[in-house]
Amino acid sequence: MTTDPALIDWMLDTDPALRWQVERHLGLPGWEQTRARVATEGFGARLLAEQDPDGQWAGGAYFPADMDWDNPNPADEGGQPYTATTWALNTLREWGLEASALRGTAEKLDQNARWEYNDLPYWGGEVDCCINAFTLSNGTWLGADVSGLPQWFRDHQMEDGGWNCMWEEDGSTRSSFISTLNSLKGLLYWERATGDTSMQESRRTAEEYLLVRRALYRLSTGEIVAPWVDKLAYPFRWFYNALNVLDYFREIDRPDPRLADAVEMVRSQRQPDATWLQARRHPGRVWFEVDVPGGEPSPWVTFYASRVLEWWDSSPA
Repeated sequence: MTTDPALIDWMLDTDPALRWQVERHLGLPGWEQTRARVATEGFGARLLAEQDPDGQWAGGAYFPADMDWDNPNPADEGGQPYTATTWALNTLREWGLEASALRGTAEKLDQNARWEYNDLPYWGGEVDCCINAFTLSNGTWLGADVSGLPQWFRDHQMEDGGWNCMWEEDGSTRSSFISTLNSLKGLLYWERATGDTSMQESRRTAEEYLLVRRALYRLSTGEIVAPWVDKLAYPFRWFYNALNVLDYFREIDRPDPRLADAVEMVRSQRQPDATWLQARRHPGRVWFEVDVPGGEPSPWVTFYASRVLEWWDSSPA
């Protein structure tokens, strides 16, 4: 990461949800205390305050209760809303909120939350692998019984090595980049939290699916997999981009040479002042914005990108 004191101060002068991560990465004392503040200050406290008495957010599991399926709410700006329970839990977990701050939530959701798909029980998951990956991570974090979900991923892993959220809706038999990445994140979180390594082989197979494609390209045509792959934006949401996938491989410390193009895609966007710009805000309703508008220097993107490059550049050749 940068050694420029001004740039470090800029990243530290942020909400506790980001500040503690910067402090921990830099080895600064007191990061644990900063992390504890996520529950009582700033973004974390604001999002906690939006929780409904029944344990949900916005009255829904993956979509808010007021979702108009025939006439989507114009406030969603052409994208899906990110105000419901799963997205709130994803965000709070990623910000480092201690599970104790949500004491009782797992039980409330078990009683009150049902998936929009077939009214299925919340902690049992449903048929979408991204949703099931989020559920696996969030349930593990909060102490819910999600013990059946790892086997679900084993049963639904495709022949090419990954997963696809559209396997039931469209009958897809080919994996997708983002479905595979989200599934990998969920399985990794569960493995590290529980110590159960029974899904390591499945993870390695799925990682190879991405690496064979150099994390960016369709195997069939060699084309970039999606137009937003180079759009480095925080929060990641469900979108696949070079920084999102590289952060996963950094987390497992696997600097595979096939990631080189993705690394250069991130490196090429570093500004002369060593910051990265927020590429865009993903369309869709949110409780509040947590980063700068598109086109402005982003402390979140800068932190993730500089951390990835530091990892890559310090790895053995």
